Amino acid sequence: MSGLPLVQPENASGEAAALLDATQQALGLTPNLAKAMANSPAALRGFLDLRRALGAGEVPAPVRESIALLVAQEHGCDYCLSWHTYTGTRLLGLSRDQTRRAREGEAEDPVTAAALSLSRSLVRRQGALTDTELAAARGSGLTGGQITEVVAHVALNILTTYVARTARVAVDWPLVRHDEARA
Repeated sequence: MSGLPLVQPENASGEAAALLDATQQALGLTPNLAKAMANSPAALRGFLDLRRALGAGEVPAPVRESIALLVAQEHGCDYCLSWHTYTGTRLLGLSRDQTRRAREGEAEDPVTAAALSLSRSLVRRQGALTDTELAAARGSGLTGGQITEVVAHVALNILTTYVARTARVAVDWPLVRHDEARA
């Protein structure tokens, strides 16, 4: 079954065209996911705005990518897993071992490990953390602001996995499959 149509930048008009151009400027390319989101300029604008806002937050970029890898793995989204593996290794300097471990919810760095543990609980419990899980996040040293941002990053990445899977977008990054060995 085919998914959503991809709005090609050269055929876009109005706000969709402006947002695809902004995506090209921000990322240096226009990924298929953005082309799928451009079916709704409001959705693409929301994605770009939230991504930009969170990028200026307290959670460092390598931790954000680790959260994205975990969410993609948990949701079985090869598109997002491929995208964030590429971004993590090529742009942020994560090792292959770090990306593999992030997919499993593990990290050597204590802040990353705490964020991944919280993220996994959020995904698996659909946001309904137990008092114990919330206390563990606080006890690991995460501030209230960081906990809130982790929740927002999980939500942002759930959005991208849902759009990518619904739209059935072709992977335009080096392919990484959620069901293959992670060695």
